[in-house]
Amino acid sequence: MGPLRGVTVLEFAGIGPGPFTAMMLADMGADVIRIDRPAAAGGSRSVVTASARLDVLNRGRRSIALDLKHPEAANVALRLIDGADAIIEGFRPGVMERLGLGPDVCLERNPRLVYGRMTGWGQDGPLAERAGHDIDYIAIAGALGSFRRTGEKPLPPVNLVGDFGGGGLLLAFGIVAALFEASRSGQGQVVDAAMVDGAAILSTMIYGLRAQGVWNDTPGTNILDTGAPFYEVYETADERHIAVGALEPQFYAEFIRLAGLEGIADPEGVRFDRSRWPEMKQRYAEHFKTKTLAEWTEIFEGSDACVAPVLSMDEAVAHPHNDTRRTFVEAGGIPQPAPAPRFSRTPPSIGRPPPAPGEQTDEVLAGGGFDPAEIARLKAAGALG
Repeated sequence: MGPLRGVTVLEFAGIGPGPFTAMMLADMGADVIRIDRPAAAGGSRSVVTASARLDVLNRGRRSIALDLKHPEAANVALRLIDGADAIIEGFRPGVMERLGLGPDVCLERNPRLVYGRMTGWGQDGPLAERAGHDIDYIAIAGALGSFRRTGEKPLPPVNLVGDFGGGGLLLAFGIVAALFEASRSGQGQVVDAAMVDGAAILSTMIYGLRAQGVWNDTPGTNILDTGAPFYEVYETADERHIAVGALEPQFYAEFIRLAGLEGIADPEGVRFDRSRWPEMKQRYAEHFKTKTLAEWTEIFEGSDACVAPVLSMDEAVAHPHNDTRRTFVEAGGIPQPAPAPRFSRTPPSIGRPPPAPGEQTDEVLAGGGFDPAEIARLKAAGALG
């Protein structure tokens, strides 16, 4: 039922951002066929997941097991590509070309194909051939250096900025944009999505603030990087934490009133005096340690003070707001984030549980025009799992 219903995507299995792109497209209704490595060739399982059924990043797909190093594999993949609208691949530059599945070959066979490429460094540049991970890509994009308090080392925001925000979402957006253009022009194209590019573009506002002279390169001293006392995380009496984001004057005033900080905090007229921020942060920190997280949460409940409890994942799933909006759903017995964003007429959904590698090999190949004898021969030859 999703807005991408009728779109067929071929995903060459990988880890991290590529699977996230495929999940986003599958949630939106695309028929995503994942090409996994056969178990005999080493399988294709996430480095952090022991069971395919629990790897919810792979939800919504069908899986075919194909040994891409087998001499007959390229022809099998190309026949599936003939009927695809887009592909997703996350190998190092040149790998798909060496497999006989590069964009020139694929676009010659299927001129409308959107060829999505996901890498850390991009298809060219001095670092293109190097290995790397999220932490490396966001480091050279200038993003990682901003994730720290004064006097502390950078703290990676897990792998949300490079792998998923700057990687998987970037490629999903690029593929959908290219599909839209192809629907008008009749021509496909290559989408080169690099996590370093994505981490950089996520930082656009900060680069703008620097240009305006209201952001400096000393981490932990700016309004959004924990420099400001009214945009910070504070420990409570029970060693939990509460997040404060009282930026605008009306929200700040409500925050001060409800927190009982009159006479302790700076008044509105001088609260942007950065020289006073370290002192005020210390005062706030001492004040928030006088009550538990539950007590502070009750105080700020229903207000515009822009204060929220810092929740664990289990608590987030059960939070009344998330529960009402069904921000999290249970699929296959596993609580997980629901498809997003939401659509009024073509709602997205989790179409099927994560497949075991090769679970739908026969079904996918039959739908791609392979007859039973041909499938049996390819299995006997070792091309399929």
